[in-house]
Amino acid sequence: MNLVWLRSDLRTFDNPALVAAMSEGPTIAVYCLAQKQWDEHGISLAKRSLILRQLVSLETSLAELNVPLMILNSDHFNHIPKQLCQFVRSHNVSKVFMNDEYELNERRCTETTQRALSDLAVQSTVYVDQCMMAPGTVLTKQGEMFKVYTAFKRAFMSEFPIQGRDLLGRPKPQAKSKCLPQSNLEELTSLLDGLDQQQDHADLWPAGENYALEQLDRFVEEKAKDYADHRDFPDIQGTSTLSPYLAIGAISTTQCVFAALNQSDRSVNGGMTDGKDGISVWINELIWREFYRHFIVAYPQLCMHKPFKVDTDALPWKNDSDLFDAWKQGQTGYPIVDAAMRQLNETGWIHNRLRMVVAMFLTKHLFLDWRLGEAYFMSRLVDGDFASNNGGWQWSASTGVDAAPYFRIFNPVRQSERFDQQGAFIKQYVPELAGLSAKEIHMPKPEVARKLGYPQAIVNHAIAVKETKQHFKNLSLPMDERKQETLFIEAKIA
Repeated sequence: MNLVWLRSDLRTFDNPALVAAMSEGPTIAVYCLAQKQWDEHGISLAKRSLILRQLVSLETSLAELNVPLMILNSDHFNHIPKQLCQFVRSHNVSKVFMNDEYELNERRCTETTQRALSDLAVQSTVYVDQCMMAPGTVLTKQGEMFKVYTAFKRAFMSEFPIQGRDLLGRPKPQAKSKCLPQSNLEELTSLLDGLDQQQDHADLWPAGENYALEQLDRFVEEKAKDYADHRDFPDIQGTSTLSPYLAIGAISTTQCVFAALNQSDRSVNGGMTDGKDGISVWINELIWREFYRHFIVAYPQLCMHKPFKVDTDALPWKNDSDLFDAWKQGQTGYPIVDAAMRQLNETGWIHNRLRMVVAMFLTKHLFLDWRLGEAYFMSRLVDGDFASNNGGWQWSASTGVDAAPYFRIFNPVRQSERFDQQGAFIKQYVPELAGLSAKEIHMPKPEVARKLGYPQAIVNHAIAVKETKQHFKNLSLPMDERKQETLFIEAKIA
């Protein structure tokens, strides 16, 4: 008997571990619920709901393959090795198949589980799934991880035809057998019934592998060609919105790339080009996702709340809960920032351009620690994904790999005027400003805002930018001078 241990790979198509397991004999699928681990990782209710609903849908898909899905309530990663070993013994499992995961806690769980299985003389095999190429295969000539994205991308595109993993189909159904157990979904049903329906956003993010594939097909057929032109405008449905399904593995990055290349009549061999057309730009975004995954493997300290640029850990971030609450609630007095944060709170998702805008606002206008924003995003996002979320926040805060230079600070008003010219997106999520003209809505005058019940700006853009730049410049000073300069800036603020 074979066992496939499912994690962030909740699908039957293009699932390397499932395909390998079923090719070698009768197979059982197992998913280990780890709710306390979810709590520790700050996983949002929206993502939890999507995972649970995806498992219910997956059970049906697996049943078509005559593969039962067993749910183990493991509570925490620490409990998984023992529980899986007990399951293996009780079901006479001889081989365990799993797809790799790259966050530090997940990697440690994989290694501990494999050692425990080895003690039982049970063979286990790990497959590349979340990445198109295994971390550690795209390196500089010196054998090191690329620290500049464009260089990584060029190497990735060059190596993908050689080292990229194959796109797999759906396994053929295995023979029915009375030896196989019956699926058990009682735990899932109970958990779904207990979720807060106001925060799980289930109506906005349907579950199901077929749904995810339909969304992929619709995007590459209807929207991908215009992606380069439309992706930065939040009032246009110009992005794929596939990130929630990538985050839980209802669909794979490899499926996305092959679908994009096929749609543009490009072969996989040599098909990735660094062009400016919609397909090429979208593939570029998928490679960014890959880049951040490779990076957390090369630099595991990123999984331990550490910045990539070590010196930036000395930045004197403010400790102001009122400013943080205003940002979280979309009450900063900057309409585009507030609209974006309200979109996040109301839908569990936020437009990619606006993720950068609100992240820079938190870190470079309010000068609050990027880790606060990173954690808040994870607590709300339906597509919460550690590598991408951490990479995006550290890029915006200028603390990460190939990050925005510290002196590059988005002006939220100009971003609004450029990417929401008529204020349509602002009007959708900040309805108190809906009556304003396209000229007024990006930053209403204080008296107008007061009349409409909209908050005054909680920070002055020009002053905040100047102070933030000075804090970054001070990092090159000796410690004593740095402290004196910080006190001087704080005195000016007071």
